[in-house]
Amino acid sequence: MKIKPVKNYNKPGYPTREDFLSGSSYLMNFITRFLSTILFLVFITISLYGQSSSKTIKLWNGKDYSGWELITSSAAVIDSVCTINYDSVIAVAGKPNGYLETLNSYENYKLHLEYKWPKDAAKNSNSGVLIHIASGPIDRNTWPLCFQIQTKITRAGDLLPMAGANFAEPLSTVPEAKMPLLERQKPDSEKPVGEWNIVEIICRDSSIECSINGTVQNHVTNCEPHAGKIGIQLEGVPFELRNIWLTQHNYNDHDK
Repeated sequence: MKIKPVKNYNKPGYPTREDFLSGSSYLMNFITRFLSTILFLVFITISLYGQSSSKTIKLWNGKDYSGWELITSSAAVIDSVCTINYDSVIAVAGKPNGYLETLNSYENYKLHLEYKWPKDAAKNSNSGVLIHIASGPIDRNTWPLCFQIQTKITRAGDLLPMAGANFAEPLSTVPEAKMPLLERQKPDSEKPVGEWNIVEIICRDSSIECSINGTVQNHVTNCEPHAGKIGIQLEGVPFELRNIWLTQHNYNDHDK
């Protein structure tokens, strides 16, 4: 019986144990670098997506009235109604009746606004934030087609569809009411007179949600109109404004 000689793998031309270990190390390094590259690209993609899907816009620049106009039934200029005071605060005289309105229209956003009544404000002091201002009927020769988030003392958070605007939820008032409204859904969340209140309004597609000082007071759906200009109502009484800005969102299918 002839015994075959065992091959010597250490001879030239045959892979050694070190070769296998070296190849394994190379493969692991390659996999590590590949996965790191993938994770980096995912991170960059998410970062860029977040930047492109939202944009913050200062509606009030703190210096002048750029981007705003005054709408009143009688002739008046915005400088006669508003004064820029300390810390970029706007003191609003409140007269004549009308509203401040942005020059641009907006949709799909979160609006932030702060207002304060003077310490000696009358108990019936009234104003409101107007959203989705659109062309169309005019209510009582002054108020446009829009939705009003009420800031009237003790009634902040009530929601009024004005001049024919509408939403799906039933009103608190009878359908033929002169001033239809949906009352706020929770107890009064306003600060005492003389302190700053925060209004936040989220407009997403055809829904509106409004909060007063962090408390959600109303939410309505199927709103029409669902986009438009933004306004501040003037109803004859003074108040102050500051920090007016919005974050505009581009909602995608996976967000709905």
